[in-house]
Parts: sequence; structure tokens; C-alpha cells
Amino acid sequence: MAARPRKNNVKVPNLYPLYSRKVNKVYWRYKHPITGKFHSLGTNEEEAAAIAIEANYRLAEQRTRQILALSDRIATSKGKSITTTTWLDRYWKIQEERLEAGDIKLNTYKQKAKPVSLLKERVGMKLISAVDVRDVAQILDEYITAGQPRMAQVIRSVLIDVFKEAQHFGEVPPAYNPALATKQPRRRIARQRLSLEEWQKIFDIADANHRYMGNAMLLALVTGQRLGDVSNMKFTDVWEDHLHVVQEKTGSKIAIPLSLRLNAIGWCLRDVIVRCRDYAVSPYMVHFFRATSQAERGAQVKSNTITMNFSKARDKAEIEWGDGTPATFHEQRSLAERLYEAQGIDTQKLLGHKSPNQTARYHDDRGKDWTKVAF
Repeated sequence: MAARPRKNNVKVPNLYPLYSRKVNKVYWRYKHPITGKFHSLGTNEEEAAAIAIEANYRLAEQRTRQILALSDRIATSKGKSITTTTWLDRYWKIQEERLEAGDIKLNTYKQKAKPVSLLKERVGMKLISAVDVRDVAQILDEYITAGQPRMAQVIRSVLIDVFKEAQHFGEVPPAYNPALATKQPRRRIARQRLSLEEWQKIFDIADANHRYMGNAMLLALVTGQRLGDVSNMKFTDVWEDHLHVVQEKTGSKIAIPLSLRLNAIGWCLRDVIVRCRDYAVSPYMVHFFRATSQAERGAQVKSNTITMNFSKARDKAEIEWGDGTPATFHEQRSLAERLYEAQGIDTQKLLGHKSPNQTARYHDDRGKDWTKVAF
């Protein structure tokens, strides 16, 4: 015989048991805290409790938003600031509009989500004009302490933009930007650079295992372009004796002459592209030469696959990386810059950088080579 539950044993607010002597069962009901109306939830106590908890949460969230909206209307009518939550909701709509207009990339849009969520979670109830440097610094310190300085840099950058937009809409005073006043998190770069000899060892192994990997590495080194751009290169991108690249990260448009030759390895771009061709029809330069369990012959080789196989070949090469982490596929971009700079090529234009400072960072070999003293 089922025992009749005591009402004071039910720990979930607004959840009530109803015992039926007729069928000897306990039925669960949820009482709406505003309307007072009961809603039947069946006989499963765990399911009823889960539904009641979720209902309480949604009602509380809805109530909070109503209170914030009312607070914002009153504050706005008196010429005061709106809450941080309200501003961040508006800021996110602005980002959605920018994404639709093509002003920002999808990755940039996604990258903003975490910082916006963090600020809303920590200081959502504060007026946007009352958020101070300490509020932002505390968020950054958590990630720096956790050994995630790169994430801290991303958060700081996004929050700087949040307050810039707030300035433009008059929600905070001109030049009011607590995120900008915080110290830029520093990230120690531990990843090792690639030398030409190391590249050759990795290339030999990668090319022997997968011809498309050899093609990908040659394209990366000869063109100096990023992994995503190499993966996306098509034969139709070649016209007027140039390979045309619209960089995935920046949108920069680069036209690279097919006659461009990297003397250090004895390959020109035209020959690399010829090497990429297969008698199977494929629009992509880096494509599968044989069918696999996951891809058809001629299909594009995606960035993740290239990264994985580069890492495998790199590890098989058994190169000593010292205290730093092993070089990644991206390090070919730095190697290309250093090799072409020695040839007298304008590497800033080749890499698609807007400033020489960006190119200078790629030129830094991080102590990889000896400094030769001329006399």
C-alpha cells in the first residue's frame, strides 16, 4: 500500500502531491505562483520534480527580465543608464546585423558569445555606466590564473568593443571604457618555429603517407597562406597567370603570380598546382586521391584532417623541440616569410598583413637559428 506523502517533505517550491485513496496512488501537481492554477504532472515524482524546477526557473527568469525592463524604462525616462543585461541584448542584435551584412565573420561572431555571457552573468543587474575596471579585471584574472591568457585576451578585446558600442549609442559617457583600462593579458608563446630542415623531414613522411598532404604543405610554404585558405584553394581560383586568394580570416584579397618561386626548396607555384592535379575531377587543389570510409575520391580535404595528419608526420619525424611545444601546420607561414624575406620578396603583401608589425612577428624565429656576425 502506497504511503501518503507529507506536504512538508516536498522540497521543490510550487510542487504538490495529491493522494487518491480510490486508486491508491499519488498524483503530482504544479501550482502556478501567479495565477494559482494547478497543472497535473502525473504520478512519476522524479519527472514531476524536474518539470517543476524548470518551470520555477523560467518564471524567475521571466520575472527578472520584466523587472529589469521596468527599471530601464524608469531610468531612461529620468535620463539615466540602462542595465548591463539590457545593453548586452542590444549589443548582440547589433552583432547579428553586422554578421548578416558581412561586416564580421562567423568565427568572430561566435567568439563574442562567451565574453558577452560572462559580463551578463557577473554584472547583469548593474547599470552599464556603473560597470568599473575591477568588474572586468576580476573576470580576466580568473582566466589568467587558470592558465588561459589567450582566452583572457579575447574577453578583453570583446568587452572593449561592448563599451565602444555603448559610447556610440550614448549609453555611457564618451571615452568611458573600463575594459580598455585593464592591463592587456600577456601570453608566453611556447610553440616552436620550424626550420627548413625540420620541414623537409616532416614533408617526406607526410607526402609518403598521403599525396594530398605533400600538396598541402607545398602550397602552404610556397604561398605563405593559412591552413583554411590552403584547404579552400580551387583550380578555378587561377586566372590571368595568378592564384587568387580571399583570406578566410581577414577578407584580404591576394593575387599570387604562378611564377613565384621559393628558391630554398626549388618549387614555383605553377609547378605545385600542376602536382595537385589528378585525373579524377576535383575543384579543390587539396583533395583525396583515393576514396576513404569517410570521403569520396576528389573530395576536399578539410582543415582538421590536414592538421591531424601533419601532427602524425611531425611526431614520426622525432624532432627535438626543447622546452617548447611542437610546431603546428601554421608555422609554415612563418617559415615561408623568413625564406622569402631572404629572397627580397615583399612578405607583408604576400601574407596579406595590413601593417609591417604583423609581418615582423612572423619573421621572429624565436631563437631557432644562429645569429651570424659579419665583419
